[in-house]
Amino acid sequence: MLRGEMIGLRAIGDADIEVFEAELMNDAETRMRSDARPFRPVAPGSAHSPYRNTDDRPDAVSFAAAELATGELVGEAGLWGIDLHNRHAHLGLTLRPAFRGKGMGTDIVRVLCRYGFAVRGLNRLQVDTLADNAAMIGAAVRTGFVREATLRSEAWVNGRFADLAILGLLAAEWQPGES
Repeated sequence: MLRGEMIGLRAIGDADIEVFEAELMNDAETRMRSDARPFRPVAPGSAHSPYRNTDDRPDAVSFAAAELATGELVGEAGLWGIDLHNRHAHLGLTLRPAFRGKGMGTDIVRVLCRYGFAVRGLNRLQVDTLADNAAMIGAAVRTGFVREATLRSEAWVNGRFADLAILGLLAAEWQPGES
């Protein structure tokens, strides 16, 4: 387990998948805001579940995020678009509704940075999020990410186009003592 101050990142287990499928998979609003693919309902246990068969993607790694004090599942987190030649990846997370707004996202971002930079030897991590996602932008900025761009009308979200914010952090800028 990779440990932060409040959370730990560990392998996703079958029980975690059941919780993700029950609470996150068919939450249309959250899925439309966090996934570039169009929302479609998926039955729990389906082979089309985004939480199943994640080991089949060599360019991504997914973790279950658990609260250290209780062991309770907080959400999911990971790196995707991992490019080993150019040594960069994208970072993302989704918290279960009961755990939002408690500072756990920042702790997760810090642990993902340690994983990306110290464990995987990457040079750059990037956050791509909707420009109005203050929680993710705040977690990234508190971890040292710099807002690099706004892509206007980049994402189709719930019947309208929305801006996308791009934030980046380089290994040379990362402060491991703070992560």
